[in-house]
Amino acid sequence: MINLLLKPSIETLWMVGCSTVIALILGLPLGIILVVTDEKGIHPNKVTYSILSGFVNLTRSIPFIILMILLFPLSRIIVGTTIGTAATIVPLSIGAAPFMARIIESSLKEVGHGIIEAAQSMGANEYEIVIKVLLPESLPSLVRGITMLMISLVGYSAMAGAIGGGGLGDLAIRYGYHRYQMDVLIASVITIVLFVQLIQGLGNLVANIIVSRR
Repeated sequence: MINLLLKPSIETLWMVGCSTVIALILGLPLGIILVVTDEKGIHPNKVTYSILSGFVNLTRSIPFIILMILLFPLSRIIVGTTIGTAATIVPLSIGAAPFMARIIESSLKEVGHGIIEAAQSMGANEYEIVIKVLLPESLPSLVRGITMLMISLVGYSAMAGAIGGGGLGDLAIRYGYHRYQMDVLIASVITIVLFVQLIQGLGNLVANIIVSRR
C-alpha cells in the first residue's frame, strides 16, 4: 500500500508546491496594485482598480473543473499534454492566482493607516511603503493566507484526478472508484487529510515565529 501511495503523494505535493509558487508570482503584483489603487490606497485610481478587481472576480467565479477543461489548449502548448501532473499545474496556478491576489490585498489592507502615514511623513515613496512597510507588517497574515490557499490546492489537485490530473485524486478514482478497492480509496483520503494537517501546522508555526520575533 505504501508503495502504491508514494508516487501519487509526491505528485500531489509537487503540484501544490509549484502551483503555489507560480500563483504567488502572478498574484503578488495583482494584489499590490489592488491595494495601491484602491480609493483608500496610497495612489488611488478608480479605473485601474475596477478593471483588475472585475478580472479577479471573474476568474475566481469559474469552477476549477471547468477552468481545467478550458485551459486544455494552454496546457498542451506549455507542457505538450493535457493529462498528468505537469499539465495540471497550469490550471492550478492560473486558478489560484486570483485567490492569491485577494489574499494579498486583504492582508495588506490590515496594516494600520497610522503606520503608512508615519512612513509618508518620513519621506518614503510609494515603492518604499509597499516593500518596507506593507509587506513586512502583513507577513504573518500573508503566511496564514497562503496556507489556506495551499490547502485549497490540495483539494483542487484531488479534484483534477477525475480527468487525468494525476496525484492522490487520480489514484483514489482509478482504484477506489473504478476497481472498487475501498482500502486504496480510504488510504488516499487519509493521506490527503494528513497533508492538510501538515500544511496547516507548518503555516501556523511559521506565522507564530514571525510574530514572536517582532
